[in-house]
Amino acid sequence: MTIKEYLSQVYRLDQRINNKMEQISRLHDLAINATSTIKENCVCDSGNKQRMENNIVKIVDLEREITQDIDTLVDLKKDIMALIKAVKNPEYQTLLEFRYLCFKKWEQIALDMGYTRRHLERMHIKALKLINF
Repeated sequence: MTIKEYLSQVYRLDQRINNKMEQISRLHDLAINATSTIKENCVCDSGNKQRMENNIVKIVDLEREITQDIDTLVDLKKDIMALIKAVKNPEYQTLLEFRYLCFKKWEQIALDMGYTRRHLERMHIKALKLINF
């Protein structure tokens, strides 16, 4: 694994957590719809209850996965912050933090730091070489 791939893990893990949270939201909606369907019918059939139970189980499982993923994300961010702090150049540190911890696009980093994108790319290459991985 290259240093760039290692640093990019935070973004991918963050995306996976957000995707799972979106899935939970959809499952909540399904559970609410199933509940309202059950209430509208005078007679409750066991199929509706079982579907609702299955949705609740899926929600709980996904919430556990998210908790584990968040723990992993926090640990990974801590490790990456330590690597970035070990780079002595504060401009390089800022660049790496913007890119790998804040997930900013190159254009935004260039605006925030007052550099051209081309200059940032050169700085980025130098900064990555200074990381002891």
